[in-house]
Amino acid sequence: MRKPFVILLLAVTLALLPGLARAQQPAAAPAPPTAPPLEVGAVAPDFTLPGATRYGVLKAPIKLSDFKGKTVVLAFFFKARTRG
Repeated sequence: MRKPFVILLLAVTLALLPGLARAQQPAAAPAPPTAPPLEVGAVAPDFTLPGATRYGVLKAPIKLSDFKGKTVVLAFFFKARTRG
């Protein structure tokens, strides 16, 4: 039961990080080059993020490659942990 929850938190973190990074940049700074969007069914690039559960941060970071050969679903709940 712990792995699905970690994956869910990983998904939420992934979804929030780009917006937070842009919000902290000055308005006059040019936007960094971005990778083209992935097509449906394409293989996702490997990434590493700090893992977290409702009890705190995990010691070891979570890598997408840790789940190679398994089905991974990234879900985004844009109002999670907000008042709205």
